[in-house]
Amino acid sequence: MEQIFGGGILWTLLIGFLAGLLARALKPGNDKLGFFMTIVLGILGALLARFVGVQLGWYGPGEPAGFIAAVVGAIVLLVIYAMVKKKR
Repeated sequence: MEQIFGGGILWTLLIGFLAGLLARALKPGNDKLGFFMTIVLGILGALLARFVGVQLGWYGPGEPAGFIAAVVGAIVLLVIYAMVKKKR
């Protein structure tokens, strides 16, 4: 777990914040998420991108996810959120 949540966590959170805002702007549809949920999904998207990147060897220990990867991670989570919400 140290490899995933190591030294670059603050940078990952900042990238996630910006990625969440951009992902909401890029993803079509109205998910009716508030500002704070958008930020949380962006941060989780950055963490997802970082986790996948470390597992695939794209990032080393302590390296944050790249901005584009964080946006893609946030969009993936928004799509999953929309699918789960639709099933309700």
